[in-house]
Amino acid sequence: MSVTMEKTVRELALEQPGAARVFERLGIDYCCGGKQTLEQACRAASVPVDKVIDALEVTQHSGNAATGHTHWQAAPLADVIAHIKNTHHQYTRQEIARLGPLFDKVCAVHGNKHPELLQLRETFQGLAQELTTHLMKEEMVLFPYIERMEESVLQREPILPPPFGTVQNPVSVMQHEHDSAGNALRTLRATSNGYMAPPDGCVSYQTLYKTLAELEADLHQHIHLENNILFPRAIALEQGNWGSSIL
Repeated sequence: MSVTMEKTVRELALEQPGAARVFERLGIDYCCGGKQTLEQACRAASVPVDKVIDALEVTQHSGNAATGHTHWQAAPLADVIAHIKNTHHQYTRQEIARLGPLFDKVCAVHGNKHPELLQLRETFQGLAQELTTHLMKEEMVLFPYIERMEESVLQREPILPPPFGTVQNPVSVMQHEHDSAGNALRTLRATSNGYMAPPDGCVSYQTLYKTLAELEADLHQHIHLENNILFPRAIALEQGNWGSSIL
């Protein structure tokens, strides 16, 4: 793979499995901001382009023989959806349920001295509510239709018209909600000083920040799979470009 500043971070994340880890470590937005060129993304993150390119090249050389990576661009859409539901949706629900009581505990002990915790909790509660509804809409409306659409194509049967006109309509809504979630994640990171607990932070305080950081990383992978792989392939499939939906 050739690393150039003109490529988008989406293209780099799709071409090189280890690129997402590099972007995550350096604070490069590769999910919601995936359409930016590498140069634009680096500028937005205040990271030198040369540093990112060097890290990508090291990862490329060391990761070519890596095992266990699934090529989701070529996998059946039903498999992509199953992975998203069983891995990312399940994890998100689990961590939302865990973080609520943990926030309450830490805020009760440290909220007076660290008022930013109260702002963090409010932002998290808004994000949690939005994500809960978002996951339900995907699982009850969008994902089943994509699965039925793929099944019809594989069986060479006509695709039934969706009740929402075109698959692009719910996809557009989901992408807008992804952008909103991305903004909330950036607010959480900024308010928490990069999830760095203060010196007087207890174990629960440190656990809270560690868990938030892990949730952020998983949501980035989750949104990347949907925005950059599942959704474009589903749109191509609806438009009759079955071959081009497997990039």
